[in-house]
Amino acid sequence: MNVRETNQIDSFRALALQVTCSAVNQASDRSEAASLMQKSINRLASQIAASIAFIGSDCRLIVLPEYFLTGFPLGESLAFWAEKAALDMAGAEYEALGKIAQKHNIFLAGNAYELDPNFPGLYFQTCFVIAPNGSIVLRYRRLNSMFAPTPHDVWDRYLDCYGLEGVFPVAKTEIGNLAAIASEEILYPEIARSLALRGAEIFLHSTSEVYGKERSPKEAAKISRAVENMAYLVSANTAGIINTPIPSASVDGGSKILDYRGIVLAETATGESMAAFAEIDLTALRRYRRRPGLNNLLSRQRLELYTESYSKSHFYPANTMLEQEVDRQHFLHTQQSVIERLAALGII
Repeated sequence: MNVRETNQIDSFRALALQVTCSAVNQASDRSEAASLMQKSINRLASQIAASIAFIGSDCRLIVLPEYFLTGFPLGESLAFWAEKAALDMAGAEYEALGKIAQKHNIFLAGNAYELDPNFPGLYFQTCFVIAPNGSIVLRYRRLNSMFAPTPHDVWDRYLDCYGLEGVFPVAKTEIGNLAAIASEEILYPEIARSLALRGAEIFLHSTSEVYGKERSPKEAAKISRAVENMAYLVSANTAGIINTPIPSASVDGGSKILDYRGIVLAETATGESMAAFAEIDLTALRRYRRRPGLNNLLSRQRLELYTESYSKSHFYPANTMLEQEVDRQHFLHTQQSVIERLAALGII
């Protein structure tokens, strides 16, 4: 982990910016998709500038929704989606987003499909954080995905390239220790806990999910992840996805910020909105974490109780994409075999 910044900011404002995703599925090739992505970035630049003007210059962290530049694949093969919609790790899109972060002196977080030269032919869904100097200070690859490659699918090689700290990265910055959780991974408590064990204080949650009056499992999970890890959570949802056959408002609304007690500090309804902004008080968070008592759940963890159960259990297998090219049916077939095996063992 990085050494903690000496120029610490005690408190600042964060924004979960709820914006419409303009999908690139209808683009015929990379050139057309890149043009659409640049239009989205240009629109974001104006929205971010206007939001900061309203909130104030102490807005130092902005979180964008899941795959905000591209939408998600709708039947495209892995290879075609990688070619058309995945970003290069040092590509023009990151450079353009970096200029926005520099201009406004903010940490800008988001989520995109990304290529990695260490894994030709694959892409990963990547959460990133760009610092005020324009450089990427955090790159987290989604570990649980139904229909996309993950580091776990090429596990041995991924560990050789990045190590375990690269699987669970925490960026120690002037605005606190930042970590990312991708979309439905909010339902996997082990991910947030692994990040908290590495010092995470603020979870950045880029998502694209159904929002409604009834609290969904993901809504309950957001509160749980904040409480059990004593961390802030900034969750940015899409304001719908356009340019696909799916009704555009299917994933629209509910961006929010929760504090380390699970209290919702700000929340927006549907549509494009900058209403989900709130103060992040690092001094209060750290004081809360260092106070003995019933609510200090981190200090009361007895991790040795669980290690054997985890180490002896094998569910979804690693390395299934290490030496073979696959299509999207691979993920369903693998899951079905896991279900059958767990049923035979009497686990489910």
